Amino acid sequence: MTEATDQLSNVFAALADPTRRAILARLADGEASVNELAEPFPVSLQAISKHLKVLERAGLITRGKEAQWRPCRLEPSPLREVGEWMEQYRRFWDERYERLDTYLRRMKPRETKEEKENGHKE
Repeated sequence: MTEATDQLSNVFAALADPTRRAILARLADGEASVNELAEPFPVSLQAISKHLKVLERAGLITRGKEAQWRPCRLEPSPLREVGEWMEQYRRFWDERYERLDTYLRRMKPRETKEEKENGHKE
């Protein structure tokens, strides 16, 4: 397993939790403190801190130090890597859908001919 694959596993593991995804969505609007991030969730600050550690380990956030304030910031590069990894599968499915479209277009004239021969109208 390469380091990049390992990092991808960390990112997917971090994204698997809805609370962590909500935290990332909030950070997409700008930096925030732990208290601000914890506000909408019915969990302790300690639980939010654990979520933040997972996100930080995955490289999805950074935490700064500005006097008493430790702002969290979104780091989007790991998400780009996920997008690039997923792109190969999007191409796979696009090709499958194109083949299905081609098949269905070929079937349509055949169905129409059979319907006319049997006296059925479209």
